[in-house]
Amino acid sequence: MAVYAWKGRNSRGEMVQGQLEAFTENGVADQLIAMGVAPVHIAAVLVQEKKAAQDTWLQRLQRVPVAVEDVMIFTRQMYSLNKAGVPILRAFAGLESSSTKPAVVDLLKDIRSSLDQGRELSAALARHQTIFGAFYISMIRVGEMTGKLTEVFLRLNEHLEFERDVRERIKQAMRYPIFVMIAMAVAIIILNIFVIPVFAKVFAGFHAELPIITRGLLGFSAWMLKWWPLLIVGSVVLALAVRSYLRTPGGRYAWDKRKLKLPIVGEIILKATLARFARSFALSSQSGVPLVQGLTVVAQTVDNAYIGSRIEQMRDGIERGESISRCAAATGVFTPVVLQMIGVGEETGELDNLLFEIAGMYERETDYNIKGLSAAIEPILLTVIGVLVLLLALGVFLPLWNLGAAAQGRGSA
Repeated sequence: MAVYAWKGRNSRGEMVQGQLEAFTENGVADQLIAMGVAPVHIAAVLVQEKKAAQDTWLQRLQRVPVAVEDVMIFTRQMYSLNKAGVPILRAFAGLESSSTKPAVVDLLKDIRSSLDQGRELSAALARHQTIFGAFYISMIRVGEMTGKLTEVFLRLNEHLEFERDVRERIKQAMRYPIFVMIAMAVAIIILNIFVIPVFAKVFAGFHAELPIITRGLLGFSAWMLKWWPLLIVGSVVLALAVRSYLRTPGGRYAWDKRKLKLPIVGEIILKATLARFARSFALSSQSGVPLVQGLTVVAQTVDNAYIGSRIEQMRDGIERGESISRCAAATGVFTPVVLQMIGVGEETGELDNLLFEIAGMYERETDYNIKGLSAAIEPILLTVIGVLVLLLALGVFLPLWNLGAAAQGRGSA
């Protein structure tokens, strides 16, 4: 793709100029016409000028990648532009000129270039599946096929807002427990490296048998001081090994299944995942996506390998001619109330609306559980902190108390 400098007149007859990327001069002319500009002069920019305009390697390294918030803003803007009837090439040209984030500008340039070559919007977005995801691209494809692209953009914006809201609330609820756990870990390291060795020298002068708690603390501190390089290397190797295992299909499936059964947070993860499934399934069904195809995409949307396998199990059962409610019951992840609502929706033909109701129900329960997450974790943290402080106090001060009692006994004798 080359860079072309252009001059033209806008709708008010004013002379305007700029630069655009395209494969040919005709591509630049088409883009200008879509922007409402009548081209007067188009010429290729020299390669040296193009290279001078490119970012340095340091700027590329420091570039902030496209985030979920950027995709949300893009979706909302595309909904407004489509609703206003703005041609799609003109819409992307406007978004590109108004964006201030380099990564977003490059993304919009690539999408607009693909559209300029005659690709559909879904095919252009599919070149960036890591950013948009399979569900987003499939919904755009359905919107193009059914002529409901504006409505699809609105639904996708609502879907992305819900996803972000759940993530932010979970992060907010977990921020305090994580901070406390990090502080505890740092305190334990400092005590074992700087504090307990000082007491060890003091206790060594007693020439007396120390309590078992004290011996345990001293032994653990000496072990950390001796093997701390191996501990660091072992921790890094273990973290990398766990990360590599979780990236495998079997490892991800095992972890996704295990985290649904974790105390306190497991129920929140399950309900949030099922809410995501219900909303995604309702959105795809309402947009006209075939049932089997919709479940295939939704299985990738839930971001949980275990739940995704159960959704694929539903899809396989439906392909064999079984009812949705029976296939949902066979998965073993839905509550009886939800199964009843799915059955009623299947019988009345109002499955879409009832799926939205299921999503709303799970979202409300998730919200309620997240609000009580900190309150549920605090007693556990306080108990752990209390036990650690008690062990430390007994291990350090019990020998001093014994020494004081022995000294008083000798003095009275």
